[in-house]
Amino acid sequence: MASAITSTNIVATAQQVHRLSPVATAALGRLLTGASLMGAQLKQRRAALTVRIKGDGPLGVMVASATSDGNVRGFVGNPNCETGHINVGKAVGSNGTLYVVRDYGTGEPYTGVVELVSGEIAEDITSYYANSEQIPTVCALGVLLDKQDGALLLAGGM
Repeated sequence: MASAITSTNIVATAQQVHRLSPVATAALGRLLTGASLMGAQLKQRRAALTVRIKGDGPLGVMVASATSDGNVRGFVGNPNCETGHINVGKAVGSNGTLYVVRDYGTGEPYTGVVELVSGEIAEDITSYYANSEQIPTVCALGVLLDKQDGALLLAGGM
């Protein structure tokens, strides 16, 4: 199965609502995009999942929730984080955990936890699928920002 998304509008809304710095936009944008892809693959109607990343970087905790019908929302602990260059791995940190909670609305939710691989988010989601779900997966997530003013240009993933 393959899935792809153009998430520019989702990320633009998050950037505006949360007043995100460029690196926070890139990090939360990747997480929102990844969670949206994961949510779209839930087979039950009204199923939902939450992805939580807690790394040792200055961004703090990041959370994104998505539903099987396409809704997604999220937040980042430090929306004003700056790392000089837009370095998501440094901002998230490579030491920490990624949690995925799947709720099918039928009882106890399923929770999977993996250690962060890099803080780059796509690599961490790939690791989650390989280690927690035992599903070989490739995940690519991107948020393109203008180098001059940090304005969002494009976002998407597969």
